[in-house]
Amino acid sequence: MLSVLDLGATPPCEKILSADELDLPEPTFPLHLRLCEDCLLLQIPALITPEDTFTEYAYYSSYSDSWVRHAKSFVEDAVRRLGLDADSFMVEVASNDGYLLQHAVAAGIPCLGIEPSVNVGAAAVERGVSTWTEFLDEDVARRVRTQYRPADLVVANNVYAHIPDLRGFTKSLRGLLADDGWLSIEVHHALNLVSLGQFDTIYHEHFQYYTLFSATYALAQAGLAVVDVELLPTHGGSIRVWARPVESAGAPTARVCEVLLMEEAAGLHRSDGYLQLRRRTEAIRHDLLAFLLRCRAQGKRVVGYGAPGKGNTLLNYCGIRSDLLEYTVDRNPYKHGHFTPGTRIPIHDPEMIAKDRPDVVLGLPWNLEPELTDQLSYIAEWGGQLVFPLPTLHVADLKSRSAALR
Repeated sequence: MLSVLDLGATPPCEKILSADELDLPEPTFPLHLRLCEDCLLLQIPALITPEDTFTEYAYYSSYSDSWVRHAKSFVEDAVRRLGLDADSFMVEVASNDGYLLQHAVAAGIPCLGIEPSVNVGAAAVERGVSTWTEFLDEDVARRVRTQYRPADLVVANNVYAHIPDLRGFTKSLRGLLADDGWLSIEVHHALNLVSLGQFDTIYHEHFQYYTLFSATYALAQAGLAVVDVELLPTHGGSIRVWARPVESAGAPTARVCEVLLMEEAAGLHRSDGYLQLRRRTEAIRHDLLAFLLRCRAQGKRVVGYGAPGKGNTLLNYCGIRSDLLEYTVDRNPYKHGHFTPGTRIPIHDPEMIAKDRPDVVLGLPWNLEPELTDQLSYIAEWGGQLVFPLPTLHVADLKSRSAALR
């Protein structure tokens, strides 16, 4: 295994703290990205089990308006592409709060969500989405086939990186599928991680980081062949991989070859190409810390927007505490009154920003820049700045955005 990037030891990124936990010890775990030089899969050691993270989970997909729109568009496109109707069956693995399958329900497509987190799964049921509270494995796949039937479409959005037993999970995906079915996987593209220095997408619940090359190799271990791929803007740059059982796959589209060539040109079909990530990561940290220290020296108040997992990687790696970032806010009320893991920065309701009128707001979920710029355009009224740390430190243009919204 080749060492690519060592981010030190950090707490689990979604283990936000209550006030009662602030005086208790907080466990940390190494966060060290390595590369398998045989299959070129980026990965971290599975030091935290999914049961530790996902049984009670702080992330609700529906709090991101743009992500719900993205899911709706996907369902509409899949219905057209695959000819789904009332006689079809669709399964989403890690279906969260029903953000995606609610659109399948609205379209009259029979569907099932498989979601391990009790709290967010309950939110899906309230939306009318049939949901099993389970971690997908081969036994669960067999029970779904028995109780329902093999799926025409299985969706696995932003879950394929969360699996310590990658081979077993991939076999479970195949077990859900009909022999002529379709599998759609969305995952952050390691091409963007490496070439743009998106180090904050590395955290303990993400065990793997995929190129199309490594995803193709992983899927093949369970008899699944990649037939198409789409490049998506989500999460700072993702790939949507379409795969089918090998017996019905057919030839891949030209887009598969095009993306593989892009990865090869970026140096990611050889191990030394991945070493560029460390240099880019260190530059981002130095620029952000220099900016925050200047703000402090000038007496400016700086607060954050969002308390995402990626933000906690960034805060811990950069060593940012409440002296540099007074507090952060989040739309998810589940997090209000709590504190970020490791850095222990208070998390408040977004209304706090309008009340306090800070000089600078640091957008931690930088991948949602257009959405956040719309939501925070009002801070321009008092001369506030909205700053994003990645892909390079920059100030959002709030005035033009505000004018466009009128």
